[in-house]
Formats: sequence, structure tokens, C-alpha cells
Amino acid sequence: MHFFDGCTALITGASSGLGAEFARQLAPQAQTLVLVARRGEILDQMQADLQGRYPALRVIVYVMDITRENQCRDFVTWLEREKIGVHFLINNAGMGDRGLFLTGDWAKVHTMLELNIVALTRLTHLLLPTLCESGRGAILNVSSVAGLIPLPYHAVYAATKAYVNSFSDALRLELRNSGVSVTNVLPGPVDTEFHRVAMRDTKEPGRPAPECLNIPAEDVVHAALRAVAANRARVIPGWKVALLMGVAVALPLGLLRIILQRRQ
Repeated sequence: MHFFDGCTALITGASSGLGAEFARQLAPQAQTLVLVARRGEILDQMQADLQGRYPALRVIVYVMDITRENQCRDFVTWLEREKIGVHFLINNAGMGDRGLFLTGDWAKVHTMLELNIVALTRLTHLLLPTLCESGRGAILNVSSVAGLIPLPYHAVYAATKAYVNSFSDALRLELRNSGVSVTNVLPGPVDTEFHRVAMRDTKEPGRPAPECLNIPAEDVVHAALRAVAANRARVIPGWKVALLMGVAVALPLGLLRIILQRRQ
């Protein structure tokens, strides 16, 4: 995937899960990685590990909460001041919440809306001029198959990812002659700490996804990067998940509602 040779990639939510895996897989080809997250100690460890393995790689860590507008703007100003031109933006940071909307904690729901929708949109808007100026820009938005259907017990999370799906497709059309590509990756279940954070302390209804649909983080990231390199609009990693969701979105909404209701 020569598309990434010598690039400067910015990864949000880089301290764990898919974000950390994106950093590991890009490290052999990228010139610079800008790793953004709230947990500075973990980022420092990643920086030391990656630079130890790849001495020619420049790894920059930046600790911030991207849901804070002032911190986000300060970050972009800092990038400009340090003359760090981003070629590849990976909007990976996100969170979920599993359980009844009725019993959900509003603070968590609000944070999810801010992170999954507002922060992603804001950072994309702030960095888009730089991406367009680079002449070889790409945006990868990490969404979810949950955004393709109304998903009980993940109502708000699924709705945020439906936004990401629509936003990604529309932005790709707007940028079709700009030299900046937009790719949307829609993973199914992935074994990362994301699901542990999404779970609530209290027992909630609903059934987890079958184990046979779980995809390793390494495979999700590999599929996503291949899709970016091929300038694809959308990718669903894992043939089982892709087949299942292809059937689900083809069903009449009324029938899909009945199936989801019976499954729960």
C-alpha cells in the first residue's frame, strides 16, 4: 500500500483499540504519526515503542480531550505553528453505550454525542483546508455497522454512526475533485475495550452479537487501510458481517423491526 509512504497521519483515540492498531500498521510506511488521546502515559509508551522499532519514524503525541472545542482549536493552531502538514486524518475516537435509553446516564449519552458526532465533524472541518492543500489527502472515518439499522439498546450510539455514514458519503461527493478521498469503515463486533466501556454496571436487556461475527482489530485496520489506498467509499470488514448487513439493509423496514423485536 504505497499510498501511505512518507505520509503524516493523525489518529484520534490512538491510545488503545483500533487507534493503537492503526498506529502500528502505519508505522513502517509513514514519515510522521500524530497520536491524539486523553491518556498521556499510554501515548508516551506507544511513542517510545514505535520509535524504538522504526528509528526513521517521527511520532508526536498530543494529549487532549477532542470534545473540548477550545482544546481542538488550540491543537490545530499548534499543528500550523509547528508546520506539521497532515496528509491522512483518521477519525477513530468514539464511544458507545449499551442498554435502555430510558435508564441511560445523560452525562454519558451527551459525551457520546459530542465525541461521535461533534468532535469528528469539528476536527474534519478544521483540518480540511490543510488536507486539500497537501495534494494527497485522505480522511478515514471509523463508523459501525450499527449505523445501518435501528438498533435497540444501542439507540443513540447507532444514531451517531448513522450520522457518520451519511456525513462521510456526502463529504466524499463534495471532495471528488479536490484530491482528498473520504473512506468510511464500518466494523462489526471487535474485541477491544470499546465494548467494556459501553457496558453498564446494571444488568440490561438485549443480547450480545454472536461470537462468530467478532473480527480481530488487526483485520479491521488492514481492511480499512486497503480501502483508503484503493480510494473506496466504504468497507465492512469480515465477509460474514458484510453478508449479514447486506441482507439486513435490503429488508423492508417493517420486517426488519419484527426481526429485531423478536431477537431482543
